[in-house]
Amino acid sequence: MEGQLLENMIPKVLSAGMSLVWSLAFLFIGLKVIQFLRKFLRRAMERSNIDTGVVQFLDAFVKICAYTVLILALLARFGIQTTSFITLLGSAGVAIGLSLQGSLANFAGGILILVLKPFVVGDYISSCGCEGTVAEISLFATTLHSADNRNVVLPNGTLSNSNIVNFSANETRRVDMSVDVAYNSDLKRARKVIEEILDREEKVLKDPAYVVAVNELGDSGITIVIRPWVKTADYWEVRWRVLELVHDRLNEEGIEIPFPQMTIHMEQE
Repeated sequence: MEGQLLENMIPKVLSAGMSLVWSLAFLFIGLKVIQFLRKFLRRAMERSNIDTGVVQFLDAFVKICAYTVLILALLARFGIQTTSFITLLGSAGVAIGLSLQGSLANFAGGILILVLKPFVVGDYISSCGCEGTVAEISLFATTLHSADNRNVVLPNGTLSNSNIVNFSANETRRVDMSVDVAYNSDLKRARKVIEEILDREEKVLKDPAYVVAVNELGDSGITIVIRPWVKTADYWEVRWRVLELVHDRLNEEGIEIPFPQMTIHMEQE
């Protein structure tokens, strides 16, 4: 009796074992196919000069869809009715979607960002009180690298509905600077000194021309605005160097740069 029971169990065990082996082989092949498909799509999109953000977004979307199909195929191999499972998954998706409206908004925001392209990967932007270089545009969030090397993650939904300042969108930028000089200063000489600095600065563009002008008669001094145009990549380098040179040259010329001060007149009775 035991021998007959063992004989009946051996084919079932072998069948189950073979089914498990084939399922594992199917899983292994499926993972390799997904990996190959993702690499193929990424290379194809990169060759087509598609934005890096679009490549990252579509890669994440294809990954989720491919893994879902693989799981459903594995369930079908084990005899599980995928039709009812898909129906259940759809119902669960509706319920989850209602509870995760924010996530869906982020997903839709990501699509809007990729379609409207207010920025792309590599741009330096400011939004939602944060700023940095766009490192990645994923399904639900955009990652920025700040100037002090922090990762800032912004939800795509919030980002797509906020004001975005893209500092990298145009090839040139205007550098807005100002310096105060004392009221007894020679304004023409002060302007000439500043113009000489800008003329010698190689990275200051000739067209559009820079502006050096008296802007305000302040409480402590006369404000002179300095507004040269530069290539976007040279913005900070030019700003820092010009401000330092203006300070040194005005001091050499004996032109006073005043600090906040107040004059008090005492009346004697």
